[in-house]
Amino acid sequence: MNSTAASTNSKPSRSTDAAAELRALKLEKLRRLEAAAEAQRYDWQRHARADQLAPSGAWRVWLILAGRGWGKTRSGAETVRGWAVSGAAKRIALVARTAADVRDVIVEGESGILAISPASERPVWEPSRRRLTWPNGAIATTYSADVPDQLRGPQHDAAWADELAAWQYPDAWTQLLLGLRLGSDPRVVVTTTPRPTPIIRDLVAASTTHITRGRTADNAANLAPQFLDAIVRRYEGTRLGRQELDGEILDDNPGALWKRSGIDDARVSKAPDLRRIVVGVDPAVTSNAKSDETGIVVAGLGYDGRFYVLGDYSGRYTPDQWASRVALAYREHRADKVVAESNQGGDLVAQNIRTVDRNLPVATVHAKRGKALRAEPVSSLYEQGRVSHVGSLPTLEDQMTAWDPAGDGESPDRVDALVYALSELAGSAQPASYAASASAARGALRPSW
Repeated sequence: MNSTAASTNSKPSRSTDAAAELRALKLEKLRRLEAAAEAQRYDWQRHARADQLAPSGAWRVWLILAGRGWGKTRSGAETVRGWAVSGAAKRIALVARTAADVRDVIVEGESGILAISPASERPVWEPSRRRLTWPNGAIATTYSADVPDQLRGPQHDAAWADELAAWQYPDAWTQLLLGLRLGSDPRVVVTTTPRPTPIIRDLVAASTTHITRGRTADNAANLAPQFLDAIVRRYEGTRLGRQELDGEILDDNPGALWKRSGIDDARVSKAPDLRRIVVGVDPAVTSNAKSDETGIVVAGLGYDGRFYVLGDYSGRYTPDQWASRVALAYREHRADKVVAESNQGGDLVAQNIRTVDRNLPVATVHAKRGKALRAEPVSSLYEQGRVSHVGSLPTLEDQMTAWDPAGDGESPDRVDALVYALSELAGSAQPASYAASASAARGALRPSW
């Protein structure tokens, strides 16, 4: 082959150039189509219901009071995304009831910030620094409402507070607002199932609050039939159904043994030194999706003669799970004893707890009297102002103020656990530390059930 021929053969043909250009054009068209599809998929304005979009006008707090499954988390995440991407906010606080809730719901949840952000806008998540950083430099920091001091000091120009009505320590909300002072228009979106807590009532009454209310049924088209069946079966026809499904703020049930005002008036942020601490347990009989909850409530008796309700670990658990939760509550609070109801399981209840920790001191109580008769002496202690809840225990308090002993309503598993714990403590209290009426109530609390 001569040099002229070799030179001619080394040049790309016109047909090769045309094919390459065609492939490039196809790839570019494909990229544009994919970009357009992604833009549509992540276009919140296109997919949201009107009530899920951030309101216009002047407001300090956007309060979303809605039933379960309404789409509160998606609305909160999209609001934060809009603030960050647009540059409207550069330092954002993300606060939920616990650190796990912030991570599992706000950040990494199916409707959380990472999931609803397109790749081009997705922030970098640094769990060890509790920080999300967007490509434009906007930063969101996560906080746990059960550690209010985390919010003491940091400043922000926007915030998302999730399930505010379930926060145990109201001071977390106070500290969040005190730090919301950057920029010319600091704002906070609150997403919560409503409860008649003082914070929620104050927000509803404030002129700077924009309120959005919603029902579970509003989002039925986007909810799994199994979820709707389970949630409706659990709450339909009850007062709590109006709260959990319809997003209503309920006042006290007139027939309930406890009043929210009494609980609120005696509430404290921290317990003093305690003489005794016990864990009350009302175990569920079965373990499936339709089972009752296992009530697990921790309470203590102070040297001041008062009772303090310290924690609520209740939930729907398997036997192994609730035994582990009992052991956790016992260790965390350095309790003296576990008091468990044994009507259904007999000795198996104590045995189940000891499979987790064989050294746990367990006393079992066989309840011979009805729930109302067992609860009334404990209710009397509340009426006398001798019981303080440490922080907020919203689900327990919902049950206390909603349960009507004369009606059907929710099975009071948490209430039963509370009654067992306070009954045990009242039976060991020194008479000298009580008024005569309290001594009489204490006598009624001795295990004659």
